[in-house]
Formats: sequence, structure tokens, C-alpha cells
Amino acid sequence: MKRQGWLLAKGTVNWKENAFAYALLLPSLIFLALFTFYPTLKSIYLSFYSSSFEASTFVGFEQYASVLQDEVFIKVIKNNLLLAVGTVPTSIFLAFYMAIWVNNKLKGNGLLRAAFFYPTIIPMIAIANVWLFIYTPDYGLLDKFLGVFGIEGPKWLGSPDWVMIAMMMMVIWKEAGYFMIFYLAGLQSLPREVYEAAKIEGASPFLTFRKITFPLMMPTTSFVFIIAVTNSFKLVDHLYIMTKGGPDNASNLLLYHIYETAFSFWDMGKASVLTVILLVILLTVSIFNYAYLDKKIHY
Repeated sequence: MKRQGWLLAKGTVNWKENAFAYALLLPSLIFLALFTFYPTLKSIYLSFYSSSFEASTFVGFEQYASVLQDEVFIKVIKNNLLLAVGTVPTSIFLAFYMAIWVNNKLKGNGLLRAAFFYPTIIPMIAIANVWLFIYTPDYGLLDKFLGVFGIEGPKWLGSPDWVMIAMMMMVIWKEAGYFMIFYLAGLQSLPREVYEAAKIEGASPFLTFRKITFPLMMPTTSFVFIIAVTNSFKLVDHLYIMTKGGPDNASNLLLYHIYETAFSFWDMGKASVLTVILLVILLTVSIFNYAYLDKKIHY
């Protein structure tokens, strides 16, 4: 009887704790349902309708087939993949390098950290205007710099061959400092005893990095990787200011293509299809990271 009473009391306490926890989470769950789950379900629903603000017609998967065969969509996806491949590894490498640099006990470390992190706190709209000046033909900062060496710069934002490279440089400059903060926090939490043992054993700095620092920082790298990849598919502000997706869709990205389709061409059905495709891409990246890569990481 005492055993049963104890179990009952224990069950009552657990219920109260769970109820209190869900009560604390309720405001966040409400916002999550209203601004995440409902828009997602609504987009999936609208993707099966050829719709505008005036009328809608059920078309099933016809819009999906039409979008997947659309040349502009294929070009946009290629641009986004190119941006991810060009910016994610470079941003992560620079972030790791900068974190190791400012983690050492050097004079002016605080100033260096602030300088590296500063681009992160500037709004993307302001950064786009700054880099628009840098890339201005003939009078821009970059062309003026190249002119000192007698080099004539290309039309950075007006050439299909150069516009994506120009976008990549700006994104790397913007995000490397943000990722550096995560690496810096990870480096400062590593056990010093391991490094002391490696020093006693006579391990070189490179061997210490390869055998100790890099493996121990893999959880941080995994987190930064997923953030960097998802960010590369969520960029849109700078395109509105700098290129409008041009020239000839050479700099157009998926999120900006969704915006154009929905609010320039007023094709809500096609925009919903593109939104679902974006959600599938981001979900696939997350599943790959947490279901595959995460299992190969030692915590």
C-alpha cells in the first residue's frame, strides 16, 4: 500500500511539473503555431492551387511539374547551390582561423574581436549599400584600388560572370565574424590539461591542432555548418538593393525568386510551390546534419 501511495504521489508531482512546464512554454508555442506551423501548412495547401488574390483553381501537382521544368527556377537553384558551396566552407575556415588568432593572449585582442564581429551587427541593407559603392565601376573603392596597379576591373554587378563572385565576397565578409564567436566560445571551453599533456609529449602546434583542437571542435563545426547552409538559402535583402536578381537572373536566389513571384507577378500558387521546395531543402539539410553527421561526432 505504501508502495502504491508513493507511486501515486510521484505521478501527481510529475503531472504538476509537466503542466507548469507547458504553461511556461505556452506563449512561445502560440507564436510558433501562428507564425511557423500555420504559414507552412497554408503554403502547402496553396501549392496545389493555381491562385492569385482574385481566384484559385485546384491543379494538384501540375504546378510542381511546371516549376521543376522552369528554366528560371533551375538557374536560381544553381545560383543558390553555388553560393552555398562558395561561402560556407570559406566562412567556416576564416571563422576558425580568426577564433584561434584572437583566442591567444595578444595585445589588442578586444579590439580585434570587435573588428571581426562588427560586420555582423550591421543590417544587411546598410552592408548592401556599402558594397554597392565598393563595386561601382570606375569610381568604386575596388576599381580605384585595382587602378593603382594598372588593372581595369570588370563590371562586378553588371557581368553574369562576376556578379555571383561579388556576392560571395560580401557574404563571407558579413558572416565570418558571426561564426567566429561560436568557435571562440568553443575554444575557451576546451580542457587545458590535454594541451599541457601534448606540450609535454613534444607535439608540434600543427599536430596539436589536427589531433586535439579540430576533433574537439567538431560539435561547434556541425552547429556552424547547419547555420551557414540555412543562411545561404535565406539571403534576400542585398539582392533588392544591389542587383534585383540580375543581370539575366545571374544573381537571383530562391528566396528572392519567391518574393518576386508572390509580390511582383502575384502568382501565389507558384510562390507557394517555391516555398515548399525551400522548406524541403532546409529540412533535408537539417536531417542530414542531425541524423548522419551528428552521429559521427564525438561529444
